[in-house]
Amino acid sequence: MTGFSLRYPWPNLDPDDVAAPAIAVRLEVTEHKVEVAEHQHRKGQLVFALGGGVMCRVPTGLWMVPPHCGVWIPGGMRHTNIATANARILFVFIEPGAAALPDKCCTLSISPLLRELMIELSDRGRDDAVRETLLTQMLLSELPRMPVQQLHLPISEEPRLRRIATALAEDPSDRSTQAEWAARVALSESSLARLVLRETGLTFGRWRQQLYLIVALSELSGGASVQQVSADLGYESVTAFITMFRKALGKPPAKYLSDIARDRGAAFVV
Repeated sequence: MTGFSLRYPWPNLDPDDVAAPAIAVRLEVTEHKVEVAEHQHRKGQLVFALGGGVMCRVPTGLWMVPPHCGVWIPGGMRHTNIATANARILFVFIEPGAAALPDKCCTLSISPLLRELMIELSDRGRDDAVRETLLTQMLLSELPRMPVQQLHLPISEEPRLRRIATALAEDPSDRSTQAEWAARVALSESSLARLVLRETGLTFGRWRQQLYLIVALSELSGGASVQQVSADLGYESVTAFITMFRKALGKPPAKYLSDIARDRGAAFVV
């Protein structure tokens, strides 16, 4: 596929055709941002970013994959992955029932131990079946213990809400008011407010801010500067963007990412 370089633990495989309880696959994106066409697997899939930024789009939401987390996509769920330029991604495909994992999409924190287990499994061929089995057993034991993070944008099948979400994802700098968005989808402002709250559990402003956080984390993880991200999101000043980020995640962007790198072992060269 154009824009990707795949590194499988053994060549020419379809993960769904492999009987192993878990299989890890490396993917490296070239210099251009890439979105994989919508697809699904029989196996569940964990998407983990070794470098750069990745987002996963599923029917019910948009999920961010920051450097310290993985997004779990249950088997059979249609999805697409969106990667920043030069991202390095690790996929772990897991047989249904092989581990006690959620039946819904979610973001999981990934410990340094689990990170290294996944990397090691992705580097193994079938030349050492005993070691591969041990790595797989440890991985499947550790993964269900990882805490869930709330780094996603809830989206329903409601067509007007999906239209707004798609437009904002394509142009997050659009600063149209709630009233202006309501007019675009032929609703009153109060009707749109009720629709967003009913379908997502969030107010319109909080829902849009969650999208900003997802886009910001994706771009910052991909190497963009705070100034560039602030401009891309349509903020009038860098200070305003940093204030929003700090209120939402408890730390300014640089501190948040540096703490992730320190705490999760991102300094390892892969």
